[in-house]
Amino acid sequence: MKTKIIKAVQFIGLGYLEPLIRILIGEDLKKNGKEAFKRILFPLLSVVLFILLWQSFSNYLNNVESEIKIEKALKDQGPEAAKKLEACIASGDISCRPNSLPSPAMVYTALGKLWDDHKIMAAKKQEFISKYATVNEERKAKGQIEIVYTGRPSFVDQIMTSLKTVFAGFLLSIIIAVPTGILLGLSTTLRTSFNWIVQIFKPVSPVVWLLLVSMIVKTVLTNVDVEKSFVISFISVGLCSMWATLVNTSVGVSSVDKDYINVAKVLQLGTFSKVFKIILPSSFPMIFTGLRITLSVAWMVLIAIELLAQSPGLGSFVWEEFQNGSSDSNSKIIVAMFVIGIIGFMLDRIMMIFQKLLTFTD
Repeated sequence: MKTKIIKAVQFIGLGYLEPLIRILIGEDLKKNGKEAFKRILFPLLSVVLFILLWQSFSNYLNNVESEIKIEKALKDQGPEAAKKLEACIASGDISCRPNSLPSPAMVYTALGKLWDDHKIMAAKKQEFISKYATVNEERKAKGQIEIVYTGRPSFVDQIMTSLKTVFAGFLLSIIIAVPTGILLGLSTTLRTSFNWIVQIFKPVSPVVWLLLVSMIVKTVLTNVDVEKSFVISFISVGLCSMWATLVNTSVGVSSVDKDYINVAKVLQLGTFSKVFKIILPSSFPMIFTGLRITLSVAWMVLIAIELLAQSPGLGSFVWEEFQNGSSDSNSKIIVAMFVIGIIGFMLDRIMMIFQKLLTFTD
């Protein structure tokens, strides 16, 4: 049982917790305690150090900004106005707070406010759905369009929208890149012939992909009732991020041990049997490395694409807060930054677990 617990911790990528788990399940305290101290306490200390440096830098920038504002007030409005502003800043009043890097406490407060706003908006949405439930059932029975809630999405809603967009783009990249990579990997002629396409389009900016996709989608879906901003966003994400999977799949397939190919010939396996029974299983490590990179790139470029495509999501949220310029906008942007980073880390962990499940050799 103890061995299974340790293996499970290692399997999900939490090996740094192994010494602590060993202590908790009753193994040697002295031996594992030192290792637990190094693997857990040091990272925790680095977090504390990061917060302290953040707080210090925030205070420094606030002081600099405060001095600039006071000097400007003194120059433009006189000594009395400068003293009033100085007293206002010293009191901590939000209205005269310098618009610079927010402190950790301010970011934590903004996180709580975003969560409270989400609960209020979710309650309003549920109230709307309940109010129009009967009406929508009647409209549906008559073949009419249902009345939908059009209120402003909350921060949590925008996170879910971004996740939906990135997974749609990731699925599109798999559909395009994996079969194409297999074909290129199986044929040296094809790989040589089409290598120029990969090398030219791989470094293209997500902004350029967005503009190209916008031209095509707006023309093709002119008379189609779909959310065009979502379609443009996920196609742009997929096309921008698929190249790592395509290249890794091609390299993985072309690098399969020739002995395996010879065995397939001896067994007289057909093309599909050879691909699915020999080539793909041997190429999985390379393919999944490409998929992990693709998902990371997709999540990274999504913010810029959502911002430019005016698609609801974290990119739109960050831009709106930047444009808003309210007293807590900077804090909300920092919250979004941490959320984006944490979700990106979690997506990578999930892909790593799938990779181990499908390429597990014990």
